[in-house]
Amino acid sequence: MTGIVDSHFHIWRQADLPWLLGPMQPRIFGPYEPIRRDYPVTEYLGDCRPAGVTEAVYVQANWATDRYLDEVAYVSQASEESGFPIAIVAYADMLAGDVRPQLDQFARNARVRGVRMQLHWHENALYRFASGPDLARDPRLIANVGRLADYRFSFDLQVFAGQMAGAAELAAACPGVTFVLQHAGMLEDVSPEGIAAWRAGMTLLAAQPNIVSKLSGLGTFLRQNDPETIAFIIGETLGLFGPERCLFGSNFPIEKLWTSYAELIAAHRAAVPEAAQAAVFNETARRIYRLGQ
Repeated sequence: MTGIVDSHFHIWRQADLPWLLGPMQPRIFGPYEPIRRDYPVTEYLGDCRPAGVTEAVYVQANWATDRYLDEVAYVSQASEESGFPIAIVAYADMLAGDVRPQLDQFARNARVRGVRMQLHWHENALYRFASGPDLARDPRLIANVGRLADYRFSFDLQVFAGQMAGAAELAAACPGVTFVLQHAGMLEDVSPEGIAAWRAGMTLLAAQPNIVSKLSGLGTFLRQNDPETIAFIIGETLGLFGPERCLFGSNFPIEKLWTSYAELIAAHRAAVPEAAQAAVFNETARRIYRLGQ
């Protein structure tokens, strides 16, 4: 198989990320003292290259919202200096009156291929990020997401099961935009009822042909690299979306809290059938994020 594309990773300087400064706060992924530090591109490459990663997609890491261009510049410089091909999913305020001035700025940087504004909201405050549960139905957001099509930018979509109906409506309203579902829909409730709700929501999302799913962040709620859980989520997601609409992402260094890159890759490889591996580990990401273009 050709080299692996990691479709979801972060690098950072601690001083640039407000959430990594000051005392630890409750986070969706649990205690995070080991990553409350710089995580430069050199360390990321030390983690991923031995596993066969040859290209990667950086996803915005919640810098201060007015520093979105500084974040893009930092990652671009890291790619330039390391010689490692990195595409960028930048932050944009999709609730702005008109997001196009931000998109025009991104369009000047050939590495930017998409945007993410996290929409996930949960009744459990620990899992809550967005200001409300139904931002996917906000007319301002719908209009701004639709504008991404003119720039050929994708939208990285982050929602929980209870929000998936609205997310499917958003995708239907913006047929010219490719949506990249984060972390296979973030299954956080593994009770029979929770799995059923997640599966129903994922079925709605998979019915929209412009949504693909990242197989990433699958240890978030267990806070461990559990091959059985990874196999279950990947099997379900592949069954709904098909390998040509699934792509691997490491979610490093978040997953580094509980696993190594080698162990993470091994668990994902074991869960993906051989016939689907070229698509999941390379081809889908290259197509969706227009790598090599």
